[in-house]
Amino acid sequence: MSEPSTTIPGTAVRPVHEQVVDGFGSVRVRPLDPHADAAVVHGWTGAERASFWGMNGLTRDQVFEIYAHMAGLDTHHAFLILRDDVPVALLQTYEPEADRVSECYEVLPGDIGVHLLLAPAGPEGARPGWTSVLLGVVAAYVFGTLDRRRVVVDPDVRNEKAVARFLKQGFEAGPVVVLPEVDIPDVYIPAKEAQLAFLTREVAFGV
Repeated sequence: MSEPSTTIPGTAVRPVHEQVVDGFGSVRVRPLDPHADAAVVHGWTGAERASFWGMNGLTRDQVFEIYAHMAGLDTHHAFLILRDDVPVALLQTYEPEADRVSECYEVLPGDIGVHLLLAPAGPEGARPGWTSVLLGVVAAYVFGTLDRRRVVVDPDVRNEKAVARFLKQGFEAGPVVVLPEVDIPDVYIPAKEAQLAFLTREVAFGV
C-alpha cells in the first residue's frame, strides 16, 4: 500500500499515540474529528473495496452523523492513523462488554475490540508491509498506551483477505459467530457472520 495523496488540513486534534517506525516514518494516532475528517472517511468507506465496513452508499453527511454520535460515547472511539501527517488508516476501538460481540464470546478483563480500515493505495500502487506496520502501531497503542491485555477482532467471515491478514499478524482464530442485529434509535447495524480472532500482549510483543 502506498502513500495516499489526501492530507487533513488545519486539524489541531492532539494525538493519543506517536511512534517512529524505521523505514516507514513518523506515525500518529489521533481522535477522528467528525467535521474535519468526514470527507476523507466518506471517500474511503464509500469505495467498493470497503464494502465489508458496512458504509457503502452513505452520504458524507451520514458519515459525519455516525462519527459525531460515536464521539459522544465512552465505550466506542474512532481515530485516524497518519504517516508523516498523511492519513493512512481509520481505527475504531470499543469496549467488548458494551458491544454486540459480548453476546458471542466470554469477555475477559483487559479485552478491547478493534476495527481497522486502510486507506486506498495511492498512485504508486500497493506497497508491501504497510498492513503489518499499521497493525503493529495499533498493537503498540492498545497494549502500551492503553495497557490492555487482549485484542478481539470480528471481520466478516466472507472477508478472507482480512481474516488471513490478522492470522498472519499473530492473531489466534476463535469461533465463527453471528453478531446479532442492532436496531436502536440512531443506530442500525445488520446481523453479521464473523470470524473472531484474538491477539494477546504476550504474542504481540513476543514475551
